[in-house]
Amino acid sequence: MYLTTLLAECIADRVFDAVPLEVRNKALCCLFDAATCALAGKFVTGSTSARLVATRIFGPGNAPLWFSDRRLSTTGAAFANSASVCALDFDDGHRAARGHPGAAVIPAVLAACADRAIDPDELVAAIVAGYEIAVRIAAAQNPENIKSRQSGLWAGYGAVAAAGSIHRTGRDRLANALAINGVWAPNQAANGSSGYSKLTGNHAKEGIPWSVVTGLTALELAEEGFTGPEDILDHASHFNRDRIENGLGLTWEIPGTYFKPYSCCRYIHPAIDATLDLMQSRRLQPKDVLSIEVRTFQWAQRLQNNVIPKTLVEAQYSLPFCLAAAVRHGVSALAPINEQLLDDREICSLAGAVTLAVDVQIDEKFPAETLARVILTTPSGEITSTTVIPRGDAGRPMLWDDLKEKFHQVCKGKMSAAREDVFDRAIDQLRYGDPLPFLREISVDL
Repeated sequence: MYLTTLLAECIADRVFDAVPLEVRNKALCCLFDAATCALAGKFVTGSTSARLVATRIFGPGNAPLWFSDRRLSTTGAAFANSASVCALDFDDGHRAARGHPGAAVIPAVLAACADRAIDPDELVAAIVAGYEIAVRIAAAQNPENIKSRQSGLWAGYGAVAAAGSIHRTGRDRLANALAINGVWAPNQAANGSSGYSKLTGNHAKEGIPWSVVTGLTALELAEEGFTGPEDILDHASHFNRDRIENGLGLTWEIPGTYFKPYSCCRYIHPAIDATLDLMQSRRLQPKDVLSIEVRTFQWAQRLQNNVIPKTLVEAQYSLPFCLAAAVRHGVSALAPINEQLLDDREICSLAGAVTLAVDVQIDEKFPAETLARVILTTPSGEITSTTVIPRGDAGRPMLWDDLKEKFHQVCKGKMSAAREDVFDRAIDQLRYGDPLPFLREISVDL
């Protein structure tokens, strides 16, 4: 049996309907966090551009543009909402996948629900299906022949799986949808830390919003009889079959999803946490930090790392700049990042005093772990941190209350206190298993 057929069979046979409570709760956390990230990114250029263009090229429909009163076609809304989710690099990720499943899966599944009554159990099953299939395929990629590690290459599989679960698409057509998506996925050869371009700070990023378009288009085509190469995943030169099928429906990938406290590339997070932990333990003030040496993994050095970024998206891919912002202004400066930081002379000055070096032991643990340690120069001399894992990973998880705090931090300046109270009640209902009030709230204007 082709792997696309096996995966489609799991979805069509409702394998993902019966999941442990831990898995269900994580799916609801993923839904909550994606909406938070979309709210954070709603007003930045990448997001506003995507909404305008989606309106022009995809046309009207019943699927909501989140946090607005506007409605678009399923694909148009999913594209625009995905662009908002990933606009500030605040969205969830998965170490096995080395990328971001939620920015594709959650917009796709909610858009697919627009023309039908939402059953909470079916919604959770669709989210789980999207994460499971996207992460397994991403983790199975053979780096010898699939050079790019960008999310756009595989995130569309999650969009197909999630939306196909909602549509209850039949096995054979769903298998073809997965195959079509795999052929038409954005190649991402140029962009990101694994691409040949050196300019990682741009709105094209990892191609996630366009992968959603590809996935949902592939699903609609397959439902009308369009076909693709169903053996696309069955070649050891490109995919490890065992990594995709072993434990499918028995062991779960979605609990490994991490959430992000800072809106910048995940490769930057361990250095921020190592520095802030050390400052707290030694009771250092921002003025006490004169320079920082970061010992980390080699891929962190492949970011653009502009000391003085010109745009918000460049800043998200600059370890020196984001680290300096966190030192000078605390974690709230990056939750989410904002354009006023770009002109902050204190940040730019300290960013120029940040150096990066590869630590061999840390590098050996990547990509399973993203670690860092730092050496701070202070008026009293040098002090060194321990090797630190970033907040949000399994060893330092962000739990429901942390996600709620992230949401309220994002809300500042974007909605009234009364509106936040309404959201609070909907969030509590979401936490205990009823997503419908929360979905209603994100589907109307602020």
